[in-house]
Formats: sequence, C-alpha cells, structure tokens
Amino acid sequence: MVYTAVVTTLSLIKLGKISVGDFNPTDKMMHTSAYLVLGFVWFFYYVMKKSHDNSYKTDLLKITALIVAFGMLIEVLQGTITSYRTPDWFDILANSFGVFIALLIFIFFKKSFNRLKHKINLFL
Repeated sequence: MVYTAVVTTLSLIKLGKISVGDFNPTDKMMHTSAYLVLGFVWFFYYVMKKSHDNSYKTDLLKITALIVAFGMLIEVLQGTITSYRTPDWFDILANSFGVFIALLIFIFFKKSFNRLKHKINLFL
C-alpha cells in the first residue's frame, strides 16, 4: 500500500531532472523499474496471503491486469489533473513491461516463494 502511494505521488508531482551520481537513468527505465517493484510488492503480498495453490497463475494474471490498469489510470491523470505532466503511451508500455517481468519472476520461482512463505510463517 505504501509503495503504491509513493508511485502515485511521484507520478503526479512535478519532478526535476532525476540522476543518481553520474548515472542518468532514462524516463522509461524509471517507469519499468518502478512498476517491476510495484508488481513484485503486489505479487509478494498475494503469495503471503493466499491459502490455496489452485489458481496461482490466474490470480497473478488478474493482479497483473490491475497493475497495468493502474498505470494507465496514472497516465490519464497526468494529462487531466496536472499542467506539468503529459501522458505517454511509451510510459504505459514501460510500466507494463516492468509488471510482466515481475510476473515472470513469480511464475518461474513459485516454489521458492512458497518455501520463503513457509519459513516466514514458521518464524512468526
């Protein structure tokens, strides 16, 4: 929830040029990275809260659709409620690409995430 709020806020406020030391990330890299982490956070929350394994891939696809729709909504809001941000189809593609990378990680490493969940549950 917190990370989603951070992404929303950073997407709608006026930002200057972003750089990290000598590295100047491109706008699309920032979008892809932000939505990869967003997807990872949402998927990890799902894995930790789910009680059955029957609909894992279907549920992940539904979550993916929600995150992609969220990214599209943010782009629409940038064009409608701000005067300093503009919507961009390539931002939507970059956002979606980040989410799909997170989706692939959660599909291919399903057993690892389930083992991690089990270890965390034993600890708690």
